[in-house]
Amino acid sequence: MSDTTIGLLGIAGLLVAMALRVPVGLAMLVAGILGSMAVAGPMGIMAGLTTLPVEQFSNHALSIVPLFLLMGAFAGRAGLSQLLFDAARDWLGHRRGGLAMAAIGACAAFGSICGSSLATAATMTRVALPEMRRHGYHDGLATGVLAAGGTLGILIPPSVVLVIYAVLTGQNIDRMFIAALVPGVLAALGYMAAIRVQVMLNPDAAPAVPRIGWSERLRGLARTWPVFVIFVTVIGGIYAGVFTPTEGAAVGAAATGLFALVRGGLRRGAFTEVVMETASGTAMIFMIVLGAAAFNGFLALTGLPMQAAETIGGLDVPPIVVLAAILALYLALGCIMDSLSMILLTVPIFYPLIMALDFGLPPAEAAIWFGILALVVVEVGMITPPVGLNVFVINAMSGGTPMRDTFAGVIPFLVSDVLRILALVAFPGITLGLMRLLY
Repeated sequence: MSDTTIGLLGIAGLLVAMALRVPVGLAMLVAGILGSMAVAGPMGIMAGLTTLPVEQFSNHALSIVPLFLLMGAFAGRAGLSQLLFDAARDWLGHRRGGLAMAAIGACAAFGSICGSSLATAATMTRVALPEMRRHGYHDGLATGVLAAGGTLGILIPPSVVLVIYAVLTGQNIDRMFIAALVPGVLAALGYMAAIRVQVMLNPDAAPAVPRIGWSERLRGLARTWPVFVIFVTVIGGIYAGVFTPTEGAAVGAAATGLFALVRGGLRRGAFTEVVMETASGTAMIFMIVLGAAAFNGFLALTGLPMQAAETIGGLDVPPIVVLAAILALYLALGCIMDSLSMILLTVPIFYPLIMALDFGLPPAEAAIWFGILALVVVEVGMITPPVGLNVFVINAMSGGTPMRDTFAGVIPFLVSDVLRILALVAFPGITLGLMRLLY
C-alpha cells in the first residue's frame, strides 16, 4: 500500500471517529500515531512521540492562550456583558430592532475582551434574550441575532484562534490582530443592516422600547469604561510596541480580574471556579493542538499535502477558483467541527496550496489575508444549517424555541456574511489596508 493511500485512509478514519463523537483531539492523536506507525513502522515514530509534547508546548507564543481565556472568564464574572448590553440598549433600543442591534454591538464589544465565539454567544444570551422576550421580540429573530453575534467573539481581536493560526504559519500575531479588526467591524455593521431589513419587512418581530433620556444614555455609556480601558491598553499596547502579545494578554487578564474583584464577582469561591474554567479550557485546546501535531506529522510522512499542492498548482485554473473551493470546504466543515479543530487540522494542508498560488500579493500579506478569510468562513459555518454549532448552543439555552425558528432567524445574517466574504475576496485591501497603514 502506498503512502498516499495510507494518508487518505487516515483522513477517512479521522472523519469516521469524529462522526462517532470521539473527542477531536483524541481522534487526531490516535489517527496520527497509527498512521505514522503504518508509514514508518512501530519503532520509527517512538523518538518523535517522546519529544512531540515538549516541542509543541515549549513554544512561548502559546502562553497567550490561557491568559486570554482567563481574561474572558474574569470578564464574565465582572458583569461586563450586562454593562455593554445596557449601554447599547439605551442608545439603540427606541428604534425597531434596537435591542437586537444592541445585542450585536454588545457581542462585538464583549468579543474584544473574550476571544471565544461560543463564550460570547452563551454569555450574551443570558443577558440579552430575556430582555428581548420581555419586549415582545420574535424568538426566531432573537435567537438568530445571538447565534450570529456570537461569531464576532472570535474575529474581533484578541482571538485565540488567530493566535493559533499565527503560530502554525509563522505569522506576526500583532499583524493578524490588526488585519482582523476591519472585517470584524464590517461583520457587526452588516448584522445590524440585516436586522434593519428584517424589521422593515416585519415590524412586529422587533418592537421598539421607550426612549431613554440623554443623561441616562451618557451615564450608561460611562459605566462601560472598563471595557474601553482594557481594550485600548491591551490592543493599543501591542500595536504601539509597549509590550508583546503575551505581555498584553497578562496585563488584560490582571486588569479584568481586578475589575471583577472590585465589582464583587470573585466572592464565595468564584476565583477558584475561574481558574478551573481556564485550566479546563486550556487543557482542551492544548489536547487539540497536540492531536493536530501528531496527525499533521503523519500527513507530512505520507507527503500528501505537498502532492496536493503540486497537483492543484499544475491545474489550468485561476487561483481564485482554488481559493473558492477551499473556502467552500471550510464552510461545510464549519457545520460539524469547532473552529479551532478545523484550523489546526486543515491549515497544514491548505496553507501550502495558497502560498503556491499567485494572488498578486507578497507572501506575508497572502498568508494573513487567507488566515482572515478562513476564520470568517469557519465562523459562518457555525451558524449554517443544518448543523451550525452556535445555533444549537443558543437554541438549547433559549428553552423552548423551535429549532426551525432559530435557523430561519440566522438566514438574513448568512446573506450578510456571504456578501462580506465576497467583498473580502474581491478586495484584499479591506483586510490588509489598516495593517499596511500601521506597518
